[in-house]
This record gives sequence, C-alpha cells and structure tokens, in this order.
Amino acid sequence: MRPYSITRRLIATVLLIELVSAICFAGVALVYERHAHFRAFDVLLRGRADSMLGAVQDAEDTNDNVMLDGTEIRTPPDDLYEVIDASGRVLGRSANWAGIASFDGKISWESDRRGPRDEAFFQTNVDDRIYRVIRIEGTRIVDPGDKGGGIPRSVTIYYGSSVRRVWNAVLRAVGFYSISSLVVLATTGILMSWLLNRGLAPVRDLASAASRVSVSSWTFRAPDEARLTKELAPLVAALEGLLFGLRQSFEQEKRFLSDAAHELKTSVAVVKSSIQLLGMKQRSLADYQAGIERCLTDCERMEGIVAQMLTLARVEGNEASSTVDRHTDILMCVQEVAAELSTLAEASQVSIAIQGDRTLMVNVEPDQFKLLCSNLLMNAVQHSPAHSTVTVEFMRTGDLAEVEIRDSGEGIAAEDLPHIFERFWRSDPSRNRRTGGTGLGLAICKAIVDRFGGKIEIKSEMNVGTTVLLRFPISDAVPRSA
Repeated sequence: MRPYSITRRLIATVLLIELVSAICFAGVALVYERHAHFRAFDVLLRGRADSMLGAVQDAEDTNDNVMLDGTEIRTPPDDLYEVIDASGRVLGRSANWAGIASFDGKISWESDRRGPRDEAFFQTNVDDRIYRVIRIEGTRIVDPGDKGGGIPRSVTIYYGSSVRRVWNAVLRAVGFYSISSLVVLATTGILMSWLLNRGLAPVRDLASAASRVSVSSWTFRAPDEARLTKELAPLVAALEGLLFGLRQSFEQEKRFLSDAAHELKTSVAVVKSSIQLLGMKQRSLADYQAGIERCLTDCERMEGIVAQMLTLARVEGNEASSTVDRHTDILMCVQEVAAELSTLAEASQVSIAIQGDRTLMVNVEPDQFKLLCSNLLMNAVQHSPAHSTVTVEFMRTGDLAEVEIRDSGEGIAAEDLPHIFERFWRSDPSRNRRTGGTGLGLAICKAIVDRFGGKIEIKSEMNVGTTVLLRFPISDAVPRSA
C-alpha cells in the first residue's frame, strides 16, 4: 500500500470543496448576470423602439397617412428595425432587415404588457448572429387640430439588436468572478500548506522524540508544545504510558531471564559437582546410590522450574474470550484442590477448612482456577505452623464472587509485599529446599487473575499470618445446589 500525506489530503480536500463552491458560484453568477444584463438590454430595446415610434410623422397627404421621418432615426449600424402601419404598409426598415415579421406565426413570443400598448420579445438568427427583437404597437395622431382631435393611426414597430454584446458583458463578469475564485483558491492552497506545516510541527517534534527511544535508552521527554496542545495531549499521555509499560516489561523479562538462568545454572552445577565427586575415586554402592538420588532431586527441581516457566508463558500468551461463559463452580474446584493437597497437609499437620457461600459460579476456565487455588493453598500449607488451620471462605459482594484464603504462618514483611508477584522473587533469601518454591507460583496466579478480569490482593503481617483475597465477576449460570 502506497504511503500518503495527511497534509496533502487535507489541502486537496479543502481545495476540492472550494473548487466545487467556485463552480457553483460561477453558475449562480452566470444566471444572475444573464438575468440582470438582459433586463437592462430589454429596457434599451424598449427605449430605442419608442424613439422609432417618435420618428413616425404625418405624411400630409389626402389620405391622412403616416410616414417614418429618416432624419429622426439614430440607431447603431448593426441594429435592425421595421415600422409598418395598420394596413401592413412598410413605413421604413433597416438595410439588414431580413423579413423578420414573416416569422410571426412560427416564433414563440414573450409577452409583456405595459400600459396601453402591447410589447413582446423574441429571438431570431440573422447572418449567423442572434438578435433579440421587441415588437411594440403604438398610435400616432394625424391632423390633431383640423378634425376634432385628430385621426388615430396604429403603428407596429419591430426593433432588434444583437445579443453578442450582452453575452460578452455577461461572460466578462462571470470571467472576473471565476478568476477571482481561482486566485482565492491558489492563495488558500499556499496559506493552508504553510499553516498546516507550521501547525503540525509539534507532531513532528513528538515523533522525533519518540524515535530516540530504544531498548538501551528509554528516556522520553515530550516537547512542551506537544504536551500543551489539546489534540496532542492524549497522544503524549498514551506514549508515556506505553513506553513506561514497555520499559517495565523489558526490565521484567531481563530479570526473568537472569533469574531463570541462575536457577537452572545452580541446579546444573549441583548435578555436575555430584557426578564429579562420584567419579573422583572408588566409592561404595551406598555412596553411588546417595549421589544418584541427589542428582535426581536436582533434575526434578529443574524440571519443575521449566514446567512452571512454560505454564506462565501459556497463561500470559492466551487472552480470555469475554463472550464465552464457562460457569465454573468454585466450591467444587477448591474441594478438588484440597483433596489433592491432603497428603501434603497431613505431613505438615495442617488442616484445610472451607466455609461460606457454596453456590457461587464465576466465568473462569476450571483448569485455570484450580491451578490458581492450588498455588495459593500450597503456599498457605507450606508456610503454616503445625496444628494450624488454612481457611478458605466464599463470599458474594454485589456482582463479585470473593474467595479469601487465610493462614497463620510466619507472614510476609511489608517491604517484600510490593514484589511478591514478580517472577523468581522470593522473600526467603536462602531459597531453601523446605518450601521447594521457584518464585513463579504467585506470578502465575497474577497472570490467571488478570486474564479473566479478576483481582488479587495479599495482606500479611509478620508472625501473624497472610490473607489472600480473590475477586471475580459472578457468572449468569444457575447456581449449583449446595
């Protein structure tokens, strides 16, 4: 897909809109100018036709006819006219007259009655030129003083003029508007290009600052102009949050790899040293048996670390689907986990008590919820003193199902609580083999809770005990009978 410029698209869009507007404006101007100029042109034709009527005089003959006085006629050379009386006798016509009156029956007239006389307009073609012609009917009085007020004589006048001058004026006006619109269009394009380039400068500065961030350099300082720009402020905040999260993620991955390498290296070194000791001299069968058992124990430890690393990767790599209701019975899951840990609990002389609301269902995969409870209950049992009880209580708070796991063990120091969900982190610096932990159990629990939209909180007090609180949205399934 070819890259494109938002600036160019915006400029092209605005210019296209302005161009369409200019075309529409030119069309409106054309209609208006044509109407205005032709109205003025019609007034001009009417005035010249009236002048022709004024040039009709008494012929002073025995029949009291009228005539056209040529000395009173002042018309442009390309205009045409014809004057006829009531009997159809032609009183006068222009040299370029081509018998326009003969088209009376074929021409569509535009009637316009004004006062006592009739007026009408039509257009005709003469020598490949379009003429607009007015026809007026007037009356002249012959011998007004001799015969009791005079004799009225009707006269019809045709007067036409070429519309070329009118159209030239119209086109000149429209051309002026069009050229003005194009000048405005060009000016707008130049101004928009300059203003957009200037306005997008904070975006370019922000992109330049972001491009300097790398795995080895996480320093990101957004330009003040971008931070103060209302439209860019959310982007700045999003970039800062994203880079902060990425930095934490990279640092966590680095710690994870370092801790995993340390854990595996220690176990490999122990196995290697055990084998080297067995091979340094001749030993008894019992010594060989004990060495092999130590190697097997460390191999099992490495296997457990790798298994938990794979479990954590699998949990973090899969996103839960919000559209699938799994309707997990949390009571059944906890009872199954408690049964599986019963041998460990008996060996540690610790009992597990389950109480509270036993009808809660949550939208969590059963296997994942069992893994979550197994890690938490195993920690509680391992860190509880003999003859104590680990309590699991179910509660409902609004639309949330709560699972609280309490023990009375040695507790977790306050300074260690912020780190308990970090991978390979353990509050026991000696990493002794009594607890057998790898530091991945709580990280797996946090990943499961986050995956299914839940929350996990751990409160602890030294030499008093630890409380783990889980919250999950309640499923819409019908609760199982207790």
